[in-house]
Amino acid sequence: MNKTTVIAEPGKQELFIHRDFNAPRELVFKAFSDPNLLAQWLSPCGMTIHVEKLEPEGGSWRFIHSTPDGKTFGFHGVMHEVLPPERIIRTFEYEGLPEKGHVILETLRMDALPDNRTRVTIQSVFQSVADRDGMVAAGMENGTSEAHQLLDDLLAKIQAKPTAATASR
Repeated sequence: MNKTTVIAEPGKQELFIHRDFNAPRELVFKAFSDPNLLAQWLSPCGMTIHVEKLEPEGGSWRFIHSTPDGKTFGFHGVMHEVLPPERIIRTFEYEGLPEKGHVILETLRMDALPDNRTRVTIQSVFQSVADRDGMVAAGMENGTSEAHQLLDDLLAKIQAKPTAATASR
């Protein structure tokens, strides 16, 4: 089973998230960049997600998570670089904070591994150590791990679907 690892060294403004997926890099990249696929896995903790906007490089994005009891949480940012199937650089901001200025710069890197596997590494750089520590304390590791498991399940389902060519044989 693949495991999500979060590395947050004390006193630093960044953290790293690592996860290997049993799918080719192009498919993993698509799962991170296609709104229809993203909506199927980026919904940890029993939440649903509405991908309001996910524009390519130079554009912006906005997601709204909803809990079963109706609470909503908005997130948004700007897409700085989209280099398929290798890298996405974007900003990330949680709309629930009372004051502005808590922008995170995220770099998502996808590396091809042997046996059609992909390693995803996410570097998140925060405005302060306190912001980074607050995100970690809020349970982001559990939510990220759960979302990555949902992504694992989705990737397995997509790869198990017979193509039109193999179905007609």
